[in-house]
Amino acid sequence: MSTDGEPAEITSLVGHDVYSNNGVYVGEIEDVQLNLDQEAVTALAVTNVNTEVLGGLTADSRGILVPYRWVRAVGDIVIVNEVVERVAGEEDEGEEEATV
Repeated sequence: MSTDGEPAEITSLVGHDVYSNNGVYVGEIEDVQLNLDQEAVTALAVTNVNTEVLGGLTADSRGILVPYRWVRAVGDIVIVNEVVERVAGEEDEGEEEATV
């Protein structure tokens, strides 16, 4: 995103590495999910997922969707809540993170 306060194109997120706020590599942004009615980003499609972080959750998928509300900072990298790391230990199907 732009450092001078000007809005940046949404496609500028593609290719950014994603890390948890604990410094653990999560993956790389491949695409962005939008809500056109609200004109808002709703999720980041992340590929090249660190299987050590998410365990078997990505075994049969190309990546994961990370809800945008989990994003804490966007710059040269994207930082998300450590909740991504905890998802691997969760067996609750109601969790908002989903595989794509």
